Amino acid sequence: MQFAFTEDQRLFQETVREILTNECPPGAVRDSWTNDTGRVPGLWRLLADTGVVGLTAPEEAGGLGMSEIDLVLLLEEFGRAAAPEPLLEHTAVGIPLLRDHGHGALAVELLPQAAAGDVVLAVGLASQRFVLGGAQADVLLLQHGDELHAVPRAAVTCTPQTAVDQSRRLVSVEWTPSPDTLLVGGVEGRQAAEDAFDRGALAAAAQCVGVAQQLLDLTVAYVAEREQFGRPVGVHQAVKHHLADVAIAVEFARPMVYVAAWSAATAAPHVRREVSTAKALASDCVDLAARAALQCHGAIGYTIEYDLQLWLKRGWALASSWGDAAWHRRRVAEELGLPA
Repeated sequence: MQFAFTEDQRLFQETVREILTNECPPGAVRDSWTNDTGRVPGLWRLLADTGVVGLTAPEEAGGLGMSEIDLVLLLEEFGRAAAPEPLLEHTAVGIPLLRDHGHGALAVELLPQAAAGDVVLAVGLASQRFVLGGAQADVLLLQHGDELHAVPRAAVTCTPQTAVDQSRRLVSVEWTPSPDTLLVGGVEGRQAAEDAFDRGALAAAAQCVGVAQQLLDLTVAYVAEREQFGRPVGVHQAVKHHLADVAIAVEFARPMVYVAAWSAATAAPHVRREVSTAKALASDCVDLAARAALQCHGAIGYTIEYDLQLWLKRGWALASSWGDAAWHRRRVAEELGLPA
């Protein structure tokens, strides 16, 4: 059994990291807070041309035919860069939903367009109060009871909602189900929604780990340079202990996220339990990293002009999305037959 990522998978990760470093620096993320789309201009097309956007689509639909094992490293890089592009909703959740559960001409038509990045997908499940990126998507995959529908943006009324991370454009949606938009229903429809939720939770967990790692790296660099009374702040044991706790949390959460990715890719029997364990650990991890980073930076960490807040707010938003740590712990308890 292979317990390590392949050389090709690591090379793909390094390629995406280089793209995000060059095309999605903190200034570009900051601009996404105030522009019309909440996105970085040109980045989606570059990612599509690199194959990232269509990674989970089958080869016959123009994708790379890869799995969650390949995608999890890239999602971690998106967290590290605080990239605002909808890789989670589109590639991690939307395309697999069309691939595995979409039947008929509608799914056949949409899948190649989504793989190419020409059609951007957003996802709204019954378990979610708001839809992320709904106003900017071309097609919204929406749940109605035990049905999932692919609804054109023009057929949906989107009402903007306040978000702590302003590049995350949240909307509430109003729409009317139609036979023309139906992807799947009944028992398979319920299963499709459950699969979509697990994929979303897994992807959010991977991004949480990336955000936490970046918060740790930024804080270690800051306390090594910031001086008080002629000495770097980082020489104090209290600061070292805070950052050591974060490093331990990251190292515990990351492999569990990888295990959950393997379980999702191989349809392992305990995938729900492993996804929830990963999301609980990752949500706790990024929350701890954010708190420690804020405390170690001191007053400057609270200023909106300082780039740290880009990762603080992204981390807190991801920690609570697709089920927070408490919700996923309850589900793990249920899976184990323990009292919630």
